[in-house]
Amino acid sequence: MKMMKRFCVLASALLLASAAGVATAKDAAVSTTGMKVAVVNVQQVLQQSPRVAALSKKLEGDFKDRQTKIGDEQKALQDELDQFKKTSATMSQKDRDDMQKKITTNRAELVKKVVAYQQDLQKEQNKAMQGILHDLNAIVTDIAKKQSYALVLDAQAVIYALDGTDITKDVVKQFNG
Repeated sequence: MKMMKRFCVLASALLLASAAGVATAKDAAVSTTGMKVAVVNVQQVLQQSPRVAALSKKLEGDFKDRQTKIGDEQKALQDELDQFKKTSATMSQKDRDDMQKKITTNRAELVKKVVAYQQDLQKEQNKAMQGILHDLNAIVTDIAKKQSYALVLDAQAVIYALDGTDITKDVVKQFNG
């Protein structure tokens, strides 16, 4: 679920950023008084999408082994630290130094693994979202052209909108269809 929320927030940000570049010269020439504007709740579209849920579940499955391994290594490191605290008072200085060096080395290796894991996960999430956002942008653009909207904004970036300008239901229907 945590990954799904992060996925949706990332998608909303990417869609909003890409939507800014979608306006055409014709749209820019329309006066603000005759301009039709719509809103779409991208986060809601993504949260209601079985496709996004399946993609999120797939990513969780793909990275579950690495996540479990990192969790096991974190527990092992914590056990080493606990053991060191218990026995350090009775150890020789050389054994204490060796144990501290080993713990420091293990901690550094674990940090590298965690960073690599997070980077790989982020990279895969971004790659997966590119396809989803491409399809979502195409659907929003199609609806906007058919209904003659000059501008479509993410509903989360809008403070107020008139009733009837929210095209989220139409987008959900086409995206999930």
